[in-house]
Amino acid sequence: MNAAINVVSRVLLASLFVIAGVGKLGAGYAGTQGYMESMGVPGFLLPLVILLEIGGGLALVVGFQTRWIALILAGFSIVTGFLFHFHPGDAMQMTNFLKNLSIAGGLLLLVQHGASYPSIDKRQAD
Repeated sequence: MNAAINVVSRVLLASLFVIAGVGKLGAGYAGTQGYMESMGVPGFLLPLVILLEIGGGLALVVGFQTRWIALILAGFSIVTGFLFHFHPGDAMQMTNFLKNLSIAGGLLLLVQHGASYPSIDKRQAD
């Protein structure tokens, strides 16, 4: 049962990143880039964000370099939470900020425990 919970956890955490990354492609690209720039983040970083979200999310699903990817995505979640959602006077943005921190917490559990079967990490360890 622990292996099944680990897989479900990886898929659920990854879904946020993959869906967000795909949503930034095509028509969503310019709007996201403009929003980043309005918050003081250089828009030229957007391709790296998309690569991290989609690539990192997919890596979690298949359990590839799970601990490192989870650590990077946890840091990304914390940084983006502070950059884009930390507005103490705005209850909705603070809820989004706390969600980012909660996501980082779940990812840090993956850093601690890694991926169980089935995963590329476990297959390589055997």
